[in-house]
Amino acid sequence: MTDVDPQARSREQDAIIAALAPVVDGIVATLGSFCEVVVHDFRRPEHSVVAIAGSVTGRGVGGSMSEIGMGLLARGDEAGDELNYLTRTRSGKLVKSSTMVLRDSHGTVFGALCVNLDITAVHQVGGLIGELAGVAAPAAVPTTTFGNDVGSVVDALVDSRQLRLNKPWNALGRAERLRLFRDLDDDGVFAVRGAAQQVADRLGISRASAYHYLAQARAEDTQQTDQDGAQA
Repeated sequence: MTDVDPQARSREQDAIIAALAPVVDGIVATLGSFCEVVVHDFRRPEHSVVAIAGSVTGRGVGGSMSEIGMGLLARGDEAGDELNYLTRTRSGKLVKSSTMVLRDSHGTVFGALCVNLDITAVHQVGGLIGELAGVAAPAAVPTTTFGNDVGSVVDALVDSRQLRLNKPWNALGRAERLRLFRDLDDDGVFAVRGAAQQVADRLGISRASAYHYLAQARAEDTQQTDQDGAQA
């Protein structure tokens, strides 16, 4: 099979993004002010927002991806569309979203088109009607960090993962520490430039220690994969 020219692939990906950029304005003009449409370029995760219309999450061009985007980035070409999921912004908006991955002609995932709908008012009316009808309130919706600074997203992911363990770093055993780094790696945190230092600062450890735990977590995953393959 002939090797793919990286420059030709990059030009193709650039062309797809350029074609989608004007589409975001048309979708928002059709659906109204409660809608936001974003084009993400995963090749620049720290500033992945390359086109945006509407203002549901408060981001602009040059803004960062959310935890959802980082998860897609971590899954690489195995990533699939995430449709009709609910999140809540830190300002309290309830958002219904669909994120559709962008692939080039070789199947490489390099970005995403995301549609965000602010359904806060609809949800409030629905809750009132449900209360009058005696219907139980819906389950809580997880809060998602949207921002122009990818650092705030990384911090939120670290804090969320550590809170689930319900222990400070110095009280975690080796297995728990490796699980924390494995989960952060699965979330796509370490695809962001400078994330290892930021994670280290958040946990109160050295950058060398952060790299050590990340390497250990990845090594154990590789070993487990090899064992599973041998047993298959």
